[in-house]
Order: sequence, then structure tokens, then C-alpha cells
Amino acid sequence: MDNETNSAVKLTWFDKIFKPQVITLPNGHSTIRRRSRAPFIVALVLLAIILSLRMTGFDMGLIIRKFDKLMDLMVKLFHPKWSFFDKVTRPLIDTIKMSILGTVIGCALALPIAVLSSTNIDKNRVIVSVLRFILALIRTLPTLVIALVCALIFGLGTFAGTLAISIFTFGIVAKMLYESIETIDMGPFEAMEAMGANKFQAFWSACVPQILPVYLSHSLYCFEMNVRASAILGYVGAGGLGITINERIGWRDYEGLGMVLLTLFVVVVAIEFTSEYLRGKLS
Repeated sequence: MDNETNSAVKLTWFDKIFKPQVITLPNGHSTIRRRSRAPFIVALVLLAIILSLRMTGFDMGLIIRKFDKLMDLMVKLFHPKWSFFDKVTRPLIDTIKMSILGTVIGCALALPIAVLSSTNIDKNRVIVSVLRFILALIRTLPTLVIALVCALIFGLGTFAGTLAISIFTFGIVAKMLYESIETIDMGPFEAMEAMGANKFQAFWSACVPQILPVYLSHSLYCFEMNVRASAILGYVGAGGLGITINERIGWRDYEGLGMVLLTLFVVVVAIEFTSEYLRGKLS
């Protein structure tokens, strides 16, 4: 391989371990053909799978042996106790109310924080870094953990669940929104500032019309997630359907549990289709 080839081609650490193949061209010059990384990647993935199987104690034989019990449980779940529906409506309404109020509060708080976290709007790097660190910290906590902390501080009930959903929604919507704000066209914003408008006036007139559909779309998406998430918050005493689900499992009342899950499924599907339709209109 000549000196021109050496200088033109930059070898990576992979190429230094797995030497490229030198090919002589018809014109007399030489070039290299790098080794494929596919076998190396496949080997790493297989090694990771094998180690994961050993560390988790995964046993396919146990799944096969317990398959009959799984089918018996599924049969009971798919034969819901219709008479139990009256006891499902109240916690279901609590779940929906928690989701709506928590989503509204979280999205309302997320909007100004997302604006301050956007590098194209807020030029203060310290404020941007601090806010993004706080948002990252919030997103690392699952909703169930947040609900547990809120239940310990504020007591059991739907209030703790609503606070947990608000905090979770705040972290997610603010993150998605500031990323969307950083992709908007800043030309109108800069033009209004050049004409003498302050930052708030320029942002309200030039940026809000661009980010409003995206903001509402993110809010609807979080509402879908919150309806599903709030159904299990009762496990830590945050109210909603989670308490009923936990009770039915504890009493081995799988027919009643089937009624709870069926009701939740219908509500979630209805909300998802409605939200998808509204997001389509917004886009």
C-alpha cells in the first residue's frame, strides 16, 4: 500500500485489530477493503444474550411446564364477571380524573420551563444546563416511584396520584417540547426583535404559532400514557383502579380482574383513537 493510500484512509481501532485487505487496482495504485463489522457485532450481541440468560436465570423449560396454568388463568380472565362492573366504575372515574388533572397541571408547568430550556431562545447556558439537569432527573424516576413518595408525604388517595402524574408529565412534555422549539424557524423571532419587540412579544407572535400544534400533540400523547400508568398507581396507595386490581389478585378473583381489565382496555382504546384523531387534526 503506497503512502498516498496511507494518508488518504484513516484507520480506526477496528481496522488496526482486524487488518484491512490490500487490493491492487488495474492502474497500479493500491487501496484497502475494510473487514466487515457484522460478524463482530453479531458475536457481541450473542455474548450479551448468553450472559443475560445466565444472570437472570431464564428457564424456557419452566415456561413450558407452567404453560397449562397460564392458559387456565387466561381462560378465567377472558370470562369476566359482568356483575362486578358496578364496582369498577368509581375507581375508573377516579383514574380518568387523575389522568386529566395531572396532565393539565404537568403540561401547563412544562411550557415555560421548555422555553427557558431551549438554547435558541434562552442564551444563558447556566440556566439551560440547570433546567435540563432537573428535567433529566425527573425523567429517571418511574411514575410508580414518584407516586410512592407522594403517598408517603401527602397521604394515601387520588391527590398523591395526581401529583405523581403531574410531575411525570412535566418531565416528559418539557423534554419533548424544548427539543421541538429548537427546530423552529427563528427568522420571524429575530425580525421582531430587530423591530424593537422584547423577547416575550417576539416569542408569542413568532414562535407560539409554530410550537402550539406540537405542544398540544405532546400533551395528548402524555394523556394516553397517563391513563395506562394511573391504573397501577393504586398499588402504592395513590388511588384509582390499581387498588381494585390489587384486591382482585389478592382474592384470586380472576373473573373480577378480567372485568376490570376489560373496562380499562375499552377506555384506553377509546382515548387512544380520540387522541390520534385530534393529533391528526393538529398536524
